[in-house]
Amino acid sequence: MALLTGKNILVTGVLTDGSIAFHIARLAQEEGANVILTGFGRSMSLTTRIAGRLPHPVPVIELDVTNQEQLDALAGEIRKHVPHLDGVVHSIGFAPQSALGGNFLHTTWDDVAIAVHTSTFSYKSLAMATKDLFPESGASIVGLTFDATVAWPKYDWMGVAKAGLESTSRYLARDLGKENIRVNLIAAGPLKTIAAKAIPGFDEFENVWNTRSPLAWNAEDPVPAARGAVALLSDWFPMTTGEIIHVDGGVHAIGG
Repeated sequence: MALLTGKNILVTGVLTDGSIAFHIARLAQEEGANVILTGFGRSMSLTTRIAGRLPHPVPVIELDVTNQEQLDALAGEIRKHVPHLDGVVHSIGFAPQSALGGNFLHTTWDDVAIAVHTSTFSYKSLAMATKDLFPESGASIVGLTFDATVAWPKYDWMGVAKAGLESTSRYLARDLGKENIRVNLIAAGPLKTIAAKAIPGFDEFENVWNTRSPLAWNAEDPVPAARGAVALLSDWFPMTTGEIIHVDGGVHAIGG
């Protein structure tokens, strides 16, 4: 039996076929899951087009995670396609350009607030919007982070938002555990995704990995991170919650 046979999985954040989210959706289907995607605003058409590259057709639901109306309507939209959810993937992050690229000391609160709302608070928002769809047997929520235990070059307020995401994941694990809902994160190394291209000086991340990664790191291969997420969505980690699984070639364990 495949890892996700018969499971219903919601995946957010699919924009290109080079994204971690796309490969999570692809692998989930290959492992037997029914997959639903979400898209947002002008990128809806992009998500719908890229969805056509998955092994099987999928519905695409519009969702802006900062829009409470859409969050309130999400469960009803999902029920049009599946009766319940067994897993949710949060692959959402955004910060205005002024919050990145070495501008840390001069970023305004308004721009920081956008980064935190979209990249951090949305994890809780998505969990609550889908919680009533989870069966009593349990479910798995998986998010994506970039190790926020240190300050990275140029990452600035997105690094702060990711630190908040990691803390949010632990608190969600605490409060949802009694309902048999597991909440975990995958901390991937740097990958050449759309999100990465929006970070000025992204090459500096690659330089760190080229010199410190014990395993050969390929910034063009999102599949290892996607496999980690699919494993967490499966029943193979029934007692793991509040965890951050590093899929970064081992850089997190190596000193400078």
